[in-house]
Amino acid sequence: MTRELTWDHCVNVRDLGGLGAIRPRALIRMEAPTRLSESGWAALWDYGVRTMLDLRAADECPPDDAPRPAGITTVRVPLDPVGTPFYEHWVQLDNLSSPLYFPAMLAEHPAPVIAAVRAIAAAPPGGVVFHCAGGKDRTGLLALVLLAFAGATPAEIIADYLVTYDRMQPLYDEEGYPDVLGRMVTILERHETTVEASLTSTVTSLRMPDFLLQNGLSAADVDALRARLT
Repeated sequence: MTRELTWDHCVNVRDLGGLGAIRPRALIRMEAPTRLSESGWAALWDYGVRTMLDLRAADECPPDDAPRPAGITTVRVPLDPVGTPFYEHWVQLDNLSSPLYFPAMLAEHPAPVIAAVRAIAAAPPGGVVFHCAGGKDRTGLLALVLLAFAGATPAEIIADYLVTYDRMQPLYDEEGYPDVLGRMVTILERHETTVEASLTSTVTSLRMPDFLLQNGLSAADVDALRARLT
């Protein structure tokens, strides 16, 4: 199975099926679908997607270039705890753009993560796409949680996380942000860690499904999530 998907005018789309116990077409991650063309939306629909989970705040959401199919349900669960001391601290430290903030987010502000997981568990039949703006940081954090729940290895989660940098770099170049990966690696080096070490530490510290249950997901939600993903 090819996990990489080609949907017109989006560059960072991939199926998480095959990682851990996740089945194909259940869960797809991508960048914001704003640039999707009509044929891109048609490809998304034909792939079986029926729910879009948007992790951005409302003021980050420009209009789509092409209309969404009428049968798509859009759910918004802003993941960043904007306006909190946590957010202000990490904006200064890494602009919430490296895996360095992931463990602190999960420890100090698990509620929005749990809300996003619950939205996936409760989604109507069909595939679920989740995304933020670039499909890298907020999307990467939620992907890590879902993949850890599904039994993916740290190596699988790291590899999936790093794919985004290759897929998004042409868009970063257009926007005047060369070598985004290199700048993120430099941030981690200042804190004497690496992408691999930081993500591995976060993944191995998560106890699943305990993390979800201890932070407000019900046992029924956990069962629904497992059924949806596997």
